[in-house]
Amino acid sequence: MTGKKKVLFVCTHNSARSQMAEGLLRYFYGNYYDVYSAGTLPTGVNEYAKIVMEEIGIDISFHRSKNVDDFKDESFDFVVTVCDSAKENCPYFSGGKNYIHKSFIDPSDVKGNNEDIREAFRKVRDEIKGWIEEQFCPTKGFPA
Repeated sequence: MTGKKKVLFVCTHNSARSQMAEGLLRYFYGNYYDVYSAGTLPTGVNEYAKIVMEEIGIDISFHRSKNVDDFKDESFDFVVTVCDSAKENCPYFSGGKNYIHKSFIDPSDVKGNNEDIREAFRKVRDEIKGWIEEQFCPTKGFPA
């Protein structure tokens, strides 16, 4: 037993938002949380997610998309859905103690040139980072 709280971030494809959330929480508060991510329909980690995380010094290049079914028998202190579709389609985890939903736009839906897409990913990354600081910062108290 590590004493850490266990967190699972869930998004539809486990390609961008949940991957970035996993990387951010682990990087900033990994001493307090064991962090995982999964998708209801996993497709692979989006290259733009890797790029914009690397821009702030967080390497998620080793991450892989996982299916929520991979975690069905595990216990989590927090199951966090980061998109509306995942909230609607996320299976019930019998070992989930607390459920949190915070919807972020899907940067993968943005069309345009490479810089437009990167900027969309940066914006979502920064929104997730700010929310994680508010929600999970140990000095502000753990989530209820």
